[in-house]
Amino acid sequence: MKEFVISEVKAETAILVGLVTKTQDENKTKEYLDELEFLADTAGAVTVKRFTQKVDGPNSVSYVGKGKLEEIKQYIKDEEDNEREIGMVIFDDELSAKQIRNIEQELQVKILDRTSLILDIFAMRAQTANAKTQVELAQYRYMLPRLQRLWTHLERQGGGSGSGGGKGSVGLRGPGETQLEMDRRIILQRMSLLKQRLAEIDKQKTTQRKNRGRMIRVALVGYTNVGKSTIMNLLAKSEVFAEDKLFATLDTTVRKVVIENLPFLLADTVGFIRKLPTDLVDSFKSTLDEVREADLLLHVVDISHPDFEEQIEVVNQTLKELGCADKPSMIIFNKIDNYTWVEKESDDLTPMTKENKTLEDLQKTWMARLNENCLFISAKQKDNIDEFREVLYKKVRELHVQKYPYNDFLYPTEE
Repeated sequence: MKEFVISEVKAETAILVGLVTKTQDENKTKEYLDELEFLADTAGAVTVKRFTQKVDGPNSVSYVGKGKLEEIKQYIKDEEDNEREIGMVIFDDELSAKQIRNIEQELQVKILDRTSLILDIFAMRAQTANAKTQVELAQYRYMLPRLQRLWTHLERQGGGSGSGGGKGSVGLRGPGETQLEMDRRIILQRMSLLKQRLAEIDKQKTTQRKNRGRMIRVALVGYTNVGKSTIMNLLAKSEVFAEDKLFATLDTTVRKVVIENLPFLLADTVGFIRKLPTDLVDSFKSTLDEVREADLLLHVVDISHPDFEEQIEVVNQTLKELGCADKPSMIIFNKIDNYTWVEKESDDLTPMTKENKTLEDLQKTWMARLNENCLFISAKQKDNIDEFREVLYKKVRELHVQKYPYNDFLYPTEE
């Protein structure tokens, strides 16, 4: 009898590349690369090396300088000599078609940027027809200006009929251009079709929202992986997918929640992230209709993340772009069970930083700034959840009375 040996599938290995610039110091670059590594891990790749370079800005030809690119190339060769193949090199910023083409020619491995990596994760996570359509549209928007790179193998055919190469070959007037334009036309037609589909889905969803009755709508918003889905499961007693990965939730989920005698609708939305291109945000705007139509926003923040304040700014800026900045909102600081701090020595005269502020210090600071619109919880450990429910009940009740003043009889007080 034959024995079948199942070989273990090895994860692809990845190198990360980032820049240290005048507007992005070494600490900030490290934070961005930490996040990029988390994205790579979510996509199924293992990071084995990081490269950074101090420059004024990205090189228009190859993102990093010639010397740094040669250093990366040598590292890839050395790893191959040691029988470890590097599967891809991931850059922390969006690359142009020109940059991708030049880097690929030099390194001879798969090249990704932050945007294409996020798109890959979106494609993995999309479950519904709506999300899949939005992901496909975003992929085509990313691909369209980079089509030329896909046809570099036709360059030697360029030059047009009878041009004989030389200066005439620059325009690629030949079969390469014909195929390139054909692909461009196909993609534009496909994008038009996808936009029509999304418009139809939007109409259906608008009708569904109108049929939900007179209930206050609450939306969970926040940076990716801050615990929104865990809070949804806690409040709605549902089974929404929650995982310690970036973009675990891609499809908007709406559940009916009842606190005491008051029902309302709670929506869990896709998380936001830094350096997200406008085209990508545009593709997912219909997913965020629940945010636009919400009566109350619960802005969930991972208090244990060292850079949570910048994450708050990223979310606030995205909400502003969506026209939701003026909506009633609360900040829910989650993961207080993971918060750590370094105690400052009594004779240390250096200024207080976020690294050595206690949780109590942060609570006093933020609650003084936001009064009752701020709570500190642990959804995982269920810390302060009773207080959270109580405050949320009051907020929703207040909004309900304002919005439906003659509908209060639907929610009689239980005897």
